[in-house]
Amino acid sequence: MNGHGRSGGRPTLEEVAVRAGVGRGTVSRVINGSSKVSEHTRTAVEAAVAELGYVPNRAARALAANRTDAIALVIPEPEARFFAEPYFSDVVRGVGATLAETDVQLVLTLAGSDRERRRLSQYLSGHRVDGVLLVSVHADDPLPEMLAELGIPAVISGRRSAAETLPYVDSDNLAGAAEAVRHLLGRGRRAIATITGPLDVYGAQCRLGGYRQALAAAGHPVDEQLVSVGDFTEDGGRRAMRELLERRPALDAVFAASDVMAAGARRELRAAGRRIPQDVALVGFDDSVVARHMDPPLTSVRQPIEEMGRTMARVLLQHIEARRKDSGDGAAAGEPAEPAVVLPTELVVRESS
Repeated sequence: MNGHGRSGGRPTLEEVAVRAGVGRGTVSRVINGSSKVSEHTRTAVEAAVAELGYVPNRAARALAANRTDAIALVIPEPEARFFAEPYFSDVVRGVGATLAETDVQLVLTLAGSDRERRRLSQYLSGHRVDGVLLVSVHADDPLPEMLAELGIPAVISGRRSAAETLPYVDSDNLAGAAEAVRHLLGRGRRAIATITGPLDVYGAQCRLGGYRQALAAAGHPVDEQLVSVGDFTEDGGRRAMRELLERRPALDAVFAASDVMAAGARRELRAAGRRIPQDVALVGFDDSVVARHMDPPLTSVRQPIEEMGRTMARVLLQHIEARRKDSGDGAAAGEPAEPAVVLPTELVVRESS
């Protein structure tokens, strides 16, 4: 028949069964990789599949196996922040790189408002995806608990706290921030300010902790007037920098907890007539495209964002697969092989410091 069934269209499962001389259920078991089939039968079915040119209907197979072959990447931030920050596009690129090697589709969802969250809740309640990747989650975000209640496997980018219960992928925020401050101290800077991220984000807390730790280790008491809370936006960085200059005009260095905030701080320093790095050294965090294109180019803590995305997707796929397998040793089923991954950071020194 060379690729066509008796109907003249695509060959059917029934036609494969007739050609192989077995039942429809046996063909289905062979196609789905079941071990409960004899080698003789498997060979006969595979020969019939090859002769007829049968192509399984993946959507039907997924439905029968209670799977969708899709995962959602959920970013609980407003659309403006998603498009303004290179961090998010790098995560998406990394996730996509892992999924490109599979048949799994990616559904990107922004959930920055209550209305979007309600719509997301309804969507996920319909079990339209096999798992969820959560990026940029704040401490009070209800999404992780909602996913747990729905029984949907999830992996989070960046812990909500030191006691994170979900599988997560994170970068070493504390060590990266401490290295940035040690670098500034090594350049002879002494009045080192910091612009933090929102402190309901655990990663921002860790970056502030690294700043404090490095100063304390060098015997410099932390001056709280040199700490200003930002929000990971350029405008937030500018506001925080203005506040710091009013409080401590003699500051000679700034560690901003993101490159985007560092860009805002740079604008404010320039407006105040401060030269970078001669008057004020500036360091950011992320080592994004923003850092490389600033004037002067920005010293920044590189976190491997694309690798974080790739790792998140890999851990989630492991988690989904583990859920599908029965646990034979009495342990709880559904635990991924890598429930917690912390990736190292690296300081990239440029002209701003």
